[in-house]
Amino acid sequence: MLTSLYNRLMLLAASPRAPLWLIVIAAAEAFIFPIPVDVMLIPMLLANRERALQLAGLCTLASVAGGVLGWVLGAFLMQHIGEPIAHFYHAEQKVSALEALFRQYGIWIILAKGLTPLPYKFVTIAAGAAHYSLLPFIAASIVTRGARFYLEAILLKIYGEPIRHFIEKRLTVILLAALCLILAGVALIALL
Repeated sequence: MLTSLYNRLMLLAASPRAPLWLIVIAAAEAFIFPIPVDVMLIPMLLANRERALQLAGLCTLASVAGGVLGWVLGAFLMQHIGEPIAHFYHAEQKVSALEALFRQYGIWIILAKGLTPLPYKFVTIAAGAAHYSLLPFIAASIVTRGARFYLEAILLKIYGEPIRHFIEKRLTVILLAALCLILAGVALIALL
């Protein structure tokens, strides 16, 4: 089953519509979508290594645009949309804690959280709810999201084929390790 899903993702990643899907997933992941954009970006990078830097740029811009939408939801529609999103993920306390951290540490929260696969959507909504200044939010998001996606792109551009073979050989173990990392990230957020 996992091999079939992986093969479908690789086919989708090589399709002409893949960049559109990347934009949609990257933007949606920044304010509502539960699955990290890396699930789409990594297969695209492996399928099309010569366009790795372009794909990282596209992913960065779409993620930051989605982040701005998350900021707007937190700043102006927290009660009507932001809180229901947080409630859906059982993250009301996390968003409140992040909101308080924004008031205390500001840009450092974006710089710390934007690089990780931890849910960026909570950062974007909390930044808006804290009425953190939009321009520094955008600048920090470009830096952190760009650093993350460009790092992935450069590594996969350079080491793509060996990494692809490694992934294909050990797909189940890699997915279990990724799941453990995501769960550890969620647990870390819960501690904040």
